[in-house]
Amino acid sequence: MKLVIFTHMTNPEERMDPWKEALDCYEYFSDEIVIVGKDWPYEFKWDHIGKVFQEGFDKSTGDWVINLATDMIFHENDIDKLKSELIKHNDHPAVVFPKFKFFSYKRCEFKTFDTWAINKKKYPNVKFNGGGDLCLATLEGKILDQTNVPIVNVPLWNYDTTFRTQEVIMEDRARFARAWFREFNNWNGRGGATPQEAYDEWIKMVKYRLPNHIIKKEITQHPVFIQKKLQDLEKEQFGYDCFGLINEYNPKIKNYFNFLKTKIKYPTVKI
Repeated sequence: MKLVIFTHMTNPEERMDPWKEALDCYEYFSDEIVIVGKDWPYEFKWDHIGKVFQEGFDKSTGDWVINLATDMIFHENDIDKLKSELIKHNDHPAVVFPKFKFFSYKRCEFKTFDTWAINKKKYPNVKFNGGGDLCLATLEGKILDQTNVPIVNVPLWNYDTTFRTQEVIMEDRARFARAWFREFNNWNGRGGATPQEAYDEWIKMVKYRLPNHIIKKEITQHPVFIQKKLQDLEKEQFGYDCFGLINEYNPKIKNYFNFLKTKIKYPTVKI
């Protein structure tokens, strides 16, 4: 079985993405890495995202192909499980992974399931054009998700804006907000066109989500590829203490109760 991981990045140093660490991970897990999106326009159309995903998929020559952004990393301990599960589910068009979102390295939440592994050998006609974001994997017009393909408990460790400064976050959020507005003619919780408007809406989301970050982790429990970068976090980076919010927005009883319901519903899903 040949496993290919494709990723997408433009100016990753400026955007403060953990791209070197991600590539170390992808090299460890895959037989080949494909990189697309290098010429991503600064002011882009939203449907460009799905087109870049499609380019990465089309350029990948593996039996199984995994689409990962550079803020998503596998744990080195899961390499054998990942490959054995892909072989096990060889008759399915895709599998989904649970995604655990970190703001700070200290805590995370189970956020969602993502369909990032596609069985290209048997299902080469998968398209990245579905869902409200116009970039979810589809087969014959039907979205591939946890309702119709297997769940594989190989967690994605998602470091969402962990390494970015406020300035970088403001600019990036506004850029994506403008692209969304051009496509859909609404802001949909993205604030507005200016960096301040986009940031204000984003930080509101952070305050809302932080109490759901219940699962605690030490740096040494994170994937080895990312540990040094986490150790080197500086105060101006979001992942240091979530701009001072990490201890202000702690889980409450209702958050633990909701987490318990999730564990009951998906008992095999854990990080």
